[in-house]
Amino acid sequence: MVYGPAQPLLRSAFLHSHKRAFIVASRTVHTEVAPAAAREAYVEHLRGDKEGIAVLKLNRPAARNALSVKLLGEFRQALADLRFSSESRVVIVQSVVDGVFCAGADLKERATMKPAQVTEFLYNLRQAYRELETLPIPTIAAIDGAALGGGLEMALSCDMRVAGPGAKIGLPETKLAIIPGAGGTQRLTKLVGPSRAKELIFTAEVLNNQRACEYGIINHAAETNAYDSAVALAQKILPQAPLAIRAAKLAVDRGALMEIDTGLEIEQAYYGQLIPTEDRLEGLRAFKEKRKPIYKGR
Repeated sequence: MVYGPAQPLLRSAFLHSHKRAFIVASRTVHTEVAPAAAREAYVEHLRGDKEGIAVLKLNRPAARNALSVKLLGEFRQALADLRFSSESRVVIVQSVVDGVFCAGADLKERATMKPAQVTEFLYNLRQAYRELETLPIPTIAAIDGAALGGGLEMALSCDMRVAGPGAKIGLPETKLAIIPGAGGTQRLTKLVGPSRAKELIFTAEVLNNQRACEYGIINHAAETNAYDSAVALAQKILPQAPLAIRAAKLAVDRGALMEIDTGLEIEQAYYGQLIPTEDRLEGLRAFKEKRKPIYKGR
């Protein structure tokens, strides 16, 4: 049995975000009017040959982008804006703070919380990462600097990850007598398997970009910086048909949770929804006429 009707899901994916991909990074680029400096998470849109790429920026330099109540609230608002935006087809989550992607939980703020407040914060953090994970467009985490604890869990919620030479990647929560609480035990296990996930969590080891690539945690170990590599990756996605990208993401994400026969039915269902689209016919015409297709997302 197919896991849910593909038609409404694909249509919803298209309507909710007419985008190209989503990148999480640690450096910035020019775009439109800069937001107020006081904001700790906000979105900028790239222009020129990078149009279609949105950058979700993390900007809390005083605390190395540690996850506070304020940063989390602004992060979720930025995700909501992206979900219902019509101009983004790829997103980059990027830190504008040198030397760090996200240092994890704000332990100073956490120390002032009552147990019930900690539980509420973790619930909101898990929800935020699911909102990131389920954006109907590709997402890329560009990791320049430290991505530890909740910072790595943010990156694991993206479709792809690129890390620069200064990256520090790990889930060190057991050093603090806790465990990863925002999906780390689950997403890391699905990515690298139970044995390697247990080793990294049990030892609280912090990896550089080369070792993280060997483990399969990141897609690419950048030689210079992760942000530029993430933009280059996003630019490879931009020319592809938007509806096909959305359908492929849904098919992979939903099929990964199923046994093979159900997964194949999910793939078939999403494939079927693309057959009558204008973009598919445009792709065939462009191939016949030996030209680049012009996709319109319909």
